[in-house]
Amino acid sequence: MASEIRTSTVEAQIGDALEDWAKAVQAKDIAGIVAHYAPDIVAYDAVLALAFEGLEAYRAHWEACFTMCEGPMLFELHEPCIAADGNVAFCHCLVRCGGVGADGKEHTGWMRMTACYRRTNGRWLIVHEHFSVPFDMSTGKALMELQPRQSVALGAA
Repeated sequence: MASEIRTSTVEAQIGDALEDWAKAVQAKDIAGIVAHYAPDIVAYDAVLALAFEGLEAYRAHWEACFTMCEGPMLFELHEPCIAADGNVAFCHCLVRCGGVGADGKEHTGWMRMTACYRRTNGRWLIVHEHFSVPFDMSTGKALMELQPRQSVALGAA
């Protein structure tokens, strides 16, 4: 029972950190975002490169992404699932991401996210993050219009 209590406490800590990070993304607060990453972060994002290694490279990537999103940032985590044991934890969820264009319309899509945490000196920091977008292998087209709980049959367009 004590182990379950400790785990739920750790998972709550990760949940709080995740919520704080998401609020920083919504606010386009670069300092608030990167405060959640370890200096040796390795990130696989869905845009621009296969991998980003190190905090400064990933900071620059976040800055570049925000230049592509005019207006208010939309960033919503859908049903995060958190698991923790000892000094490591991970979270996976779907993320609705995008912005509000000059025309006042939302331009969003769904992505998949996994974040891996390590506790260092009492702080939970993200050491690996992975965003991806499903795509149709026959066309190479990203499937940004998919919704949570929606699947696509193999071979469907």
